[in-house]
Amino acid sequence: METPEENPQTQERLIGDLRLVIENAQELLKNTDQYTSVLYQNARAKLAMALNAANEELERFEDAQLTRMMEATRLATEGCAGLSGEERILRAFH
Repeated sequence: METPEENPQTQERLIGDLRLVIENAQELLKNTDQYTSVLYQNARAKLAMALNAANEELERFEDAQLTRMMEATRLATEGCAGLSGEERILRAFH
Protein backbone atom coordinates (compact mmCIF):
# COMPACT_ATOMS: atom_id res chain seq x y z
CA MET A 1 0.00 0.00 0.00
CA GLU A 2 1.26 3.48 -0.77
CA THR A 3 2.08 5.99 1.92
CA PRO A 4 -0.95 8.13 2.78
CA GLU A 5 -1.03 11.67 1.52
CA GLU A 6 0.59 14.30 3.71
CA ASN A 7 -2.83 15.77 4.61
CA PRO A 8 -3.46 14.97 8.31
CA GLN A 9 -7.24 14.75 7.82
CA THR A 10 -6.80 12.25 4.99
CA GLN A 11 -4.41 10.21 7.13
CA GLU A 12 -6.79 10.17 10.09
CA ARG A 13 -9.68 9.14 7.83
CA LEU A 14 -7.56 6.38 6.27
CA ILE A 15 -6.54 5.07 9.69
CA GLY A 16 -10.16 5.16 10.88
CA ASP A 17 -11.39 3.38 7.77
CA LEU A 18 -8.68 0.73 8.08
CA ARG A 19 -9.58 0.16 11.74
CA LEU A 20 -13.22 -0.33 10.76
CA VAL A 21 -12.33 -2.82 8.01
CA ILE A 22 -10.15 -4.75 10.46
CA GLU A 23 -12.92 -4.86 13.07
CA ASN A 24 -15.42 -6.08 10.47
CA ALA A 25 -13.03 -8.75 9.20
CA GLN A 26 -12.32 -9.96 12.75
CA GLU A 27 -16.05 -10.18 13.41
CA LEU A 28 -16.58 -12.10 10.17
CA LEU A 29 -13.86 -14.58 11.09
CA LYS A 30 -15.32 -15.01 14.55
CA ASN A 31 -18.84 -15.57 13.21
CA THR A 32 -17.84 -18.11 10.55
CA ASP A 33 -15.62 -20.46 12.51
CA GLN A 34 -18.44 -23.02 12.84
CA TYR A 35 -18.40 -23.64 9.05
CA THR A 36 -16.02 -26.50 8.36
CA SER A 37 -16.27 -27.03 4.61
CA VAL A 38 -13.06 -26.67 2.63
CA LEU A 39 -14.52 -23.72 0.72
CA TYR A 40 -15.22 -21.79 3.94
CA GLN A 41 -11.89 -22.72 5.49
CA ASN A 42 -10.00 -21.55 2.38
CA ALA A 43 -11.93 -18.28 2.36
CA ARG A 44 -11.29 -17.80 6.07
CA ALA A 45 -7.57 -18.48 5.60
CA LYS A 46 -7.38 -15.86 2.85
CA LEU A 47 -9.29 -13.39 5.01
CA ALA A 48 -6.96 -14.07 7.95
CA MET A 49 -3.93 -13.37 5.76
CA ALA A 50 -5.48 -10.14 4.48
CA LEU A 51 -6.35 -9.20 8.05
CA ASN A 52 -2.75 -9.69 9.14
CA ALA A 53 -1.55 -7.48 6.28
CA ALA A 54 -4.12 -4.83 7.18
CA ASN A 55 -3.00 -4.87 10.82
CA GLU A 56 0.61 -4.40 9.71
CA GLU A 57 -0.36 -1.46 7.50
CA LEU A 58 -2.39 0.09 10.30
CA GLU A 59 0.56 -0.23 12.66
CA ARG A 60 2.84 1.36 10.07
CA PHE A 61 0.43 4.27 9.51
CA GLU A 62 -0.04 4.80 13.25
CA ASP A 63 3.72 4.75 13.82
CA ALA A 64 4.21 7.30 11.03
CA GLN A 65 1.47 9.49 12.47
CA LEU A 66 3.02 9.30 15.94
CA THR A 67 6.45 10.19 14.52
CA ARG A 68 4.98 13.25 12.77
CA MET A 69 3.23 14.34 15.98
CA MET A 70 6.42 13.95 18.00
CA GLU A 71 8.38 15.97 15.43
CA ALA A 72 5.76 18.72 15.45
CA THR A 73 5.90 18.80 19.25
CA ARG A 74 9.69 18.96 19.19
CA LEU A 75 9.63 21.86 16.71
CA ALA A 76 7.04 23.72 18.77
CA THR A 77 9.10 23.20 21.92
CA GLU A 78 12.25 24.47 20.20
CA GLY A 79 10.32 27.57 19.16
CA CYS A 80 9.65 28.30 22.83
CA ALA A 81 13.15 27.53 24.11
CA GLY A 82 13.80 30.99 25.56
CA LEU A 83 10.38 31.48 27.10
CA SER A 84 9.37 30.93 30.71
CA GLY A 85 6.57 28.50 31.54
CA GLU A 86 4.09 31.35 31.89
CA GLU A 87 5.15 32.85 28.55
CA ARG A 88 4.74 29.45 26.88
CA ILE A 89 1.20 29.09 28.22
CA LEU A 90 0.26 32.62 27.17
CA ARG A 91 1.76 32.00 23.72
CA ALA A 92 -0.70 29.19 23.21
CA PHE A 93 -3.59 31.65 23.43
CA HIS A 94 -2.26 34.11 20.85
